[in-house]
Amino acid sequence: MITTKKKRHHWTIALLSTLLVSTVLLTGCEVGGQGQQEGQNLNAPATGDTSEEVTPDGTDDNVDGVETGKEDTETDSVMALRAQSSLQSSIQQEGDRSVVTNAEAVTVIVNKERSLPEGYEPDDLVEPNVPFSFDGPHEKRHLRKEAASALEELFAAAKEDGIELRAVSGYRSYSRQVSVYNSSVERNGEEYAARVSAKPGYSEHQTGLAIDVSSPSVGNVIEEVFGDSEEGKWLEEHAPEYGFVIRYLKDREDITGYVYEPWHIRYVGKELAPDIAESGLTLEEYFDESNIKL
Repeated sequence: MITTKKKRHHWTIALLSTLLVSTVLLTGCEVGGQGQQEGQNLNAPATGDTSEEVTPDGTDDNVDGVETGKEDTETDSVMALRAQSSLQSSIQQEGDRSVVTNAEAVTVIVNKERSLPEGYEPDDLVEPNVPFSFDGPHEKRHLRKEAASALEELFAAAKEDGIELRAVSGYRSYSRQVSVYNSSVERNGEEYAARVSAKPGYSEHQTGLAIDVSSPSVGNVIEEVFGDSEEGKWLEEHAPEYGFVIRYLKDREDITGYVYEPWHIRYVGKELAPDIAESGLTLEEYFDESNIKL
């Protein structure tokens, strides 16, 4: 701690320095007509490092630059991740199919136009320790390890807030997707089935990064009514904090290819999820190179 006597000493030095600078500037003005005529800018700051100002007690007042630098670094990191997983850089043509080249990435984009590699199956599937809407073993109780851990955190946070959630359907193998899709076609016709169910090989559930979530308050159904429930609203608001986003947004069927599904959450990682949710963009838009500025 600086004593009062020392503070007066520092202030005295500062005052003398100010008077000296003022004298120099006044002297420059008296003879500076010539300098100004030679193109000198008398209003320009003095040379030397003036980016930091030090208070009389020796502390640094310039903290905004540090915060700005941190924000810039975080923004650069997000943009770099987006660029690495851009739609244009993560696809290759195999016959009549456009196949993703980053199937193992948590940012992989699978949709009606982008399929997983033939025979793809995640090698790190685990069962998250969360309540399910059904009993007994089943492949749909699984997710990739990172997503499963994040789901446990999400459900724990919901419970703390008095929100009761249930996991309904996670991982879905290619062979099971064949059954799901064919069943949908038989019940509703191919045109309607295409709006609500993916063809085999084109389902996000096969990535092990997506899961359908509901609540006992709506009978654990996976229907739009869940989005209007207290639990559905909580999920939409807080899922990004744990790395998940609502994958199929309302009124965006023309982009995603699927109807609004407030129950279908997709893990994209804790670094990107908040930014995606805040942007209001679909994953297709978010990872399009035209929206990525490096």
